[in-house]
Amino acid sequence: MKTENLYAWCKRYLSLTLLASIVVGALVLFFNENSLLRTVEQERRIVELEAAITEATDTLEYYRGLNHSLDTDKETMERIVREQYHMQHPDEDVYIFE
Repeated sequence: MKTENLYAWCKRYLSLTLLASIVVGALVLFFNENSLLRTVEQERRIVELEAAITEATDTLEYYRGLNHSLDTDKETMERIVREQYHMQHPDEDVYIFE
């Protein structure tokens, strides 16, 4: 009895056109080159890359400003040379604490 009811229900509500459109819809949404899952993954990757671009741009601006100050300000150049390269004037002693 249950099988007959199931068969009658399927015959009444499911048609070949509906099943074909469900299969095509599933193929387009999940198994296509431009599937929904891949689109979500690519959107996440875009957000990551935009964050990396922002960070790189901030770093670039910092180094551009540092380069400009090195070109124009002798005191900044002397401070950086002393701190990073441990250079000194001929008549002074430098002690490095780490």
